[in-house]
Amino acid sequence: MGSFRDTLDFRALRFAVAFPLLLAVGFVVCAQMLRNDLPNPVAVMWNADGGSSFAPFGAYVTGGAALITFCGWAVFLQAVSITRPVVMRRVMMGLGLTVSLFITTVVAAGLVGQSGLGDARESHVDPIVLAMGSGAAVALGVVMMFAFKPDPRWTREDDVALQEELTLLADPDLARDTLRLWVHARSSVFIMIIVSAVFPAALIAVAVPWLGALVAVAALVGAGFLFARVRADRGGLQVFAGGIVRVLTVPAVEIAGAAPADVKAADYGGWGWRHHDDATAMLVSSGPAVVVRKLNGGRVALSAGSQASADKLAGILNRAAHRARDDGQSQQPR
Repeated sequence: MGSFRDTLDFRALRFAVAFPLLLAVGFVVCAQMLRNDLPNPVAVMWNADGGSSFAPFGAYVTGGAALITFCGWAVFLQAVSITRPVVMRRVMMGLGLTVSLFITTVVAAGLVGQSGLGDARESHVDPIVLAMGSGAAVALGVVMMFAFKPDPRWTREDDVALQEELTLLADPDLARDTLRLWVHARSSVFIMIIVSAVFPAALIAVAVPWLGALVAVAALVGAGFLFARVRADRGGLQVFAGGIVRVLTVPAVEIAGAAPADVKAADYGGWGWRHHDDATAMLVSSGPAVVVRKLNGGRVALSAGSQASADKLAGILNRAAHRARDDGQSQQPR
C-alpha cells in the first residue's frame, strides 16, 4: 500500500477530485435559481426546429452534474500518477480542466436557452453562453497546462540523466564526441509554402472541404521534410526528418570518412530526403553540409546548419569511425 501511495501526487489528486465536484455543485445551485423560469419538462436534445427530447428538471440537473463530475475525474486522474511523463501529466491536467468546463458550458447553455419559455419545444441552446464558455474552457485549459507544476519526484528520466552524468565523469571525452543538432530551411521557404499551398487550400475548402484539407496536409508534410534532427555520437549518425521519422542511419563501422562541404541541393536531387546516383541525402537547403563516405563506396550528405556545425559534426564522425576500426582490429584473433 505504501508503494502505491508513493506513486501519487496528492496535491494534484486533491484538485482532480475537488474541482469537478465543486463545478457540479455550482451548476446545481445556478440551475435552481433558474427553475421558476423554465418549462416543465425541459428539453435535453434539440434539432433545427427546437427541443426534440425531454426530461424532468431534476433528471436534467442530476444527469448534468454527474456528467461534469465523472468526465472530469476520468481525465484529471490521468495526471495524478507520478510514474507518467511530466509533459503527459501537464497535458492531462489542462485537458481535464477544459473537459469539465466545456461540459458545464453545454448543460448550462441548454438551460439558459429555455429560460422564460412556456414550451421546451420552442427552445434552443443559448449560442452566447455556449461560445463564451467554450472559449474560456479552452483558454483556461491551456493556462493550466503551463501553470501546473508536478511535484518533484525521482523518475526514470532522472535515472537516465544520472547514468549519462556518470558516463561523462568516467569518460570526459564522451561529450566532445556527441552532437545533437536541428537544421531547417530558410524562413522564406516556409513563407512560400504558406502562400502557394496553405492559402489556396483554405479557398478550396470553402467549396470542397476534404480536398482543401488534403492539400493543407500535403503542404505540412512537405514542410516537415525541411526540418531535420541530427544525432551523432560514437555509434555513428542518425538523421530524423521532421524530428520524428528516421531517414538516415550510418553506423560508425561503415564510415570511411566525413568532410564538411558547401553543397548545392540540386547536385543531390533537391531538398528533403533523396536518393541520387550513389548518394543518399537529407538536405534542407544549399550551403554548409557534411558528406560522409561509406566503406561500400556510397555517400551520405546532410545539412549542418552552419560551417562551425559542419566542422564539428565531421570531426565527431571521423573520430567515431577511427574508434570503431580500432575496436574491430583489437577484437580480431591474433
